[in-house]
Amino acid sequence: MTALSLTPAQRKAHRAQAHALNPVVMIGNEGLTAAVRKEIDRALSSHGLIKIRVLGDDRDARIAMYESICDELSAAPIQHIGKLLVVWRPVASKPEKVVPTKKVARAYQTARSNQRGSGSRVGFKKAAVASTSKPKRRKTRLASPKKAALG
Repeated sequence: MTALSLTPAQRKAHRAQAHALNPVVMIGNEGLTAAVRKEIDRALSSHGLIKIRVLGDDRDARIAMYESICDELSAAPIQHIGKLLVVWRPVASKPEKVVPTKKVARAYQTARSNQRGSGSRVGFKKAAVASTSKPKRRKTRLASPKKAALG
């Protein structure tokens, strides 16, 4: 028995999402090896919903692989059509990135600049960049013959 079970409506929604997906993992003639299981686990952790292509011709072996993938990786079977298997596992939510307020950011920036001191390397870099840059050329316009005749 699989670890996750879904209602038919949930399975239908996941099938609709999986329709546009390309297979992420391919299982070759070696079958379901430890390396393939690890790759499927990685793909499920990052994507949640994946397609797997099985290259073997034995239907019973594909069904056995499908069930073992779902059991061992705590995933829910979504669809099995021919040589394509669709599997889903909920993705663990990432912690939200905390963005500091402007006041906190300004205080942090002030503390960093005070830590560097007045003889910091920032001024040195600006001076070095200014000295190595090419001098700017002034563009001069030549008087057009019409303006010279007028004035």
